[in-house]
Amino acid sequence: MDLASNKKILSIFALGGLFEIGKNMYAIQYENDIVVIDCGNKFPDESLLGIDLIVPDVSYLVENKDKIRALIVTHGHEDHIGGVPYFLKKLNVPVYATRFTLGLIELKLTEHKLLRETELVEINSSSKLLLGNMDVSFFKVNHSIPDCLGIVFNTPEGNIVHTGDFKFDLTPANDEHSDIHRMAEIGNQGVLLLLSESTNAERPGATPSEQMVGDHVEEAFRKATRKVILSTFASNINRVQQVVDAAHKTNRKLALLGRSMVNVVDVAMERGYLHVPDNMLIDQKQINDLPPEQVAILCTGSQGEPMAALSRLSTGNFRGVEILPEDTVIFAAGPIPGNERNVTRIVDNLFLLGAKVIYGSGKGMHVSGHGYQEDLKLMLTLMKPKYFIPIHGEYRMLHLHKQLAESVGVEEGNTFVLNNGDVVDIEEKVARQTRKVHAGNTYVDGIGVGEVGEIVLRDRKQLSEDGMLVTILTMSKNDKKMISQPDTISRGFVYVRNSEELLREIDRLILKTVNDLQKANKNQWNEIKQNIKRSVGQYIFAETKKKPMILPIIIEV
Repeated sequence: MDLASNKKILSIFALGGLFEIGKNMYAIQYENDIVVIDCGNKFPDESLLGIDLIVPDVSYLVENKDKIRALIVTHGHEDHIGGVPYFLKKLNVPVYATRFTLGLIELKLTEHKLLRETELVEINSSSKLLLGNMDVSFFKVNHSIPDCLGIVFNTPEGNIVHTGDFKFDLTPANDEHSDIHRMAEIGNQGVLLLLSESTNAERPGATPSEQMVGDHVEEAFRKATRKVILSTFASNINRVQQVVDAAHKTNRKLALLGRSMVNVVDVAMERGYLHVPDNMLIDQKQINDLPPEQVAILCTGSQGEPMAALSRLSTGNFRGVEILPEDTVIFAAGPIPGNERNVTRIVDNLFLLGAKVIYGSGKGMHVSGHGYQEDLKLMLTLMKPKYFIPIHGEYRMLHLHKQLAESVGVEEGNTFVLNNGDVVDIEEKVARQTRKVHAGNTYVDGIGVGEVGEIVLRDRKQLSEDGMLVTILTMSKNDKKMISQPDTISRGFVYVRNSEELLREIDRLILKTVNDLQKANKNQWNEIKQNIKRSVGQYIFAETKKKPMILPIIIEV
């Protein structure tokens, strides 16, 4: 029986962000009403050759599109909004988000030519919505980007709370304090189930304050003798404001490098979240016109992205801008798990250029926007949930968050560590996890969305590892006989001049295979191609231990 079709069932769907960092998406259903929370993306690792982006597979939501009432976005980070355009192409529903978050979403929708046909609704921590049979309200949380919200779903079964990404910073750089009183009030009203982020569940203690970073950034600017180049997340407007303040106090002009940095700063300035003194910002073409001690550069690339500004600067491939000896380069962001190797490569390149490089967690240039263990325990203590679902994290983080919950009073057995696709159903205030729905990855490759599957990726992997061998056969259309010798071409398999004997042997094997088939009266082109692939593949592996892609091409004459 489909429990979600039973009108007495409240269901929570985990559609992304579990056992992974990124691609967050969850959904709440009561009766025939579904509300979706966040739709992020994540970036591929080196095994996903040619893939640009990974977004959630929304097949289940498409099957139930008539029930979807809204998409609510908790904040504007890529792992929460990066998949929104792809979602809206399949499900054109109203999008609810705060003012700054909407500004970032609008940039994406403009790029995808979806802005005019999308209903965008601005909300804040005081907003109240009625979405089907669910009353929805919000509370303010502190994070590393402005305008972040937690969500409360008031249903006949009880209150469901989604925290969004959060930490408890008592001295935030932007004076956006977490609304602890509102959280305590929600907890006193009763929370049936809490979904809370788990990113830093491994880290003991409390998250350091953002104020600390501003002091260290200003000190580094004062000590710098030439240009200062600082790289951080474009969306970390608190950090950007700290850089602006440090540049102003040290009489430096500021240049922005990287499209996302320019776009986000424009949105933040336009909407009043970033305050830049008049005449401080300069175009990148003006960098070399000023003395280096009067220049600061704010750029993208803190995660080692190959095409981002800092990566190109580190290899001397950024037109018109160079990093010279004694320039100071600051990494004001910690590497996301999996990006460490790329970041290290850029650091090495910068040292080779003679730059002074400030990087690593001990330099005070970055604090996490995600709560450490004490922050997570405080959220649990304020909310006092009966049931708990740790979200937004890899398995070890979810597991440790479960242990933290039990340490502050959540009953053992009342925590659900889910994987993507798992569903928790609540009936008469009793929660069970007994079923799954389809959930997974959709690959974005150029302008293609969902067109690249496992077979294509397997072919790309084979090409990247062992190359390709193309053999061209010219055959008579009438009598099916070969008119000339096979022409074999190697690309990425072997160097032809050093492997002439191997290629001659392959040609002889192809001739023998075709002749044997003709003697057996097997003249179908597909059959000939399959036999050539099999016999040549077996021979090549025996001789070289390689498995190149083999492409027989038959030309009829």
